[in-house]
Amino acid sequence: MIRNFLTFLLVLTVASSWAQIHKDYLPTVYPDRLILGWQGNPATSQSVNWRTDSTVSNAVGAIAEADPSPDFVSKATLVPAITERVVLNGKSVLYHSVHFNNLKPDTKYSYCVGNGTYWSEWFQFKTAQDRSAPFSFLYFGDAQNDIRSLWSRAIRGAYSTLPTVNLMIHAGDLITTSNADWQWAEWFEAGGWINGMVPTLATPGNHEYFKDEQGKSRVSRHWRPSFVLPENGPKGLEETAYFFDYQGTRFVSLNSQAALLDSIILTTQADWLVQVLSNNPNRWTVVVHHHPIYSTKQGRDNDEWRVKMEPIYKKYGVDLVLQGHDHTYGRGLNMPLGKSRKHPDGPIYVVSVSGPKMYDIGLQNWMDRAGSNTQLYQTISIDGDKLSYQSYTVTGEKYDSFALIKSNKGQNTLVDQAPALSPERLELPAEYQKRFKPQEMDEYRNRFQEYKARKQAKKD
Repeated sequence: MIRNFLTFLLVLTVASSWAQIHKDYLPTVYPDRLILGWQGNPATSQSVNWRTDSTVSNAVGAIAEADPSPDFVSKATLVPAITERVVLNGKSVLYHSVHFNNLKPDTKYSYCVGNGTYWSEWFQFKTAQDRSAPFSFLYFGDAQNDIRSLWSRAIRGAYSTLPTVNLMIHAGDLITTSNADWQWAEWFEAGGWINGMVPTLATPGNHEYFKDEQGKSRVSRHWRPSFVLPENGPKGLEETAYFFDYQGTRFVSLNSQAALLDSIILTTQADWLVQVLSNNPNRWTVVVHHHPIYSTKQGRDNDEWRVKMEPIYKKYGVDLVLQGHDHTYGRGLNMPLGKSRKHPDGPIYVVSVSGPKMYDIGLQNWMDRAGSNTQLYQTISIDGDKLSYQSYTVTGEKYDSFALIKSNKGQNTLVDQAPALSPERLELPAEYQKRFKPQEMDEYRNRFQEYKARKQAKKD
């Protein structure tokens, strides 16, 4: 009886929340959905983006060198914002962006945004150094579902693990319905003030795309208004395909969804990528896109994407490729079984998931570490000739770990630290255990045994 009553209360609460959800996330005169990004040199600039209702005018950002005394407020400089009016779900809202320029490298600043009457709180950020130097970043696979309730523990856990982080990378499918404002609201609420302290680099996934009235596939109407990202990519792919240099590392975002929808865009991005990588003075190169070169889910294969991109990665020495889409975890590289993986002849590939939507895992040959039914986040640090990678569960346990050591000739040595960690989590999600027919369960068990045998062969 009590159990049924509690269930009723839960259903009533959820129904009430859904009924109010659009109202709860309406903009006001106060800045919300505030997020840091870049469109210029990270050593001398910083950009910030936020939202208000349509009544706000004269939006500005205020900035000053950080000081432990509150007196810094009187020394702040005002910078006018660029304001864009966007109609979403029939309602007019304003998105504002400020570009703080002519900043000092390696310097901490305080800033806030508003219109002179209604202000955000003061946030802090630190500019990059103007040379190669140690730094770290966070990487998240798909958030997508139950963003406020369950994905929030991923971004908050990641920041708690590495509060000195310099930037964050999101590998697509931040939400599940491209133009659903309440989902974007949940994504921004989950990150909260972290988004105002740590700059974000995001790449779109298939769930960020929709078909417009003419039947043409387009990136979410929220994407460009919501972020400030580099605009140095191919024409028509602004703020979705771009590159960015930070303290000796080149980051490249590729729009795999647009490429898989249009072979011309695929070729355009590949040609652009060759230009970006052939003129790359940085010691390290990290590429991020949504669709994996090598999938972790059985039955998926983005072969046209792989055929076009992987030769470029290998030719130009890409070190790490960060991906999403498959809602499981896999880390490995494309080398024949039986050949030493100590000296990779191409990038390390990672597929990860940070939200609660889970798939069954394929346990393919390329994987050196796999994970099923587990929300994860990743911390990555680069210091001179060493790249250190750690993957954590959202409850804080280290799940994967490796290092890349780069020689003077640019050859990487892989130091796989995962064998010393806890056993892999490879149990199927409950949904699949209920849904799978006996034959499908047998197929999974066979894949599981083959995967374990391959792992043992590598040890031997």
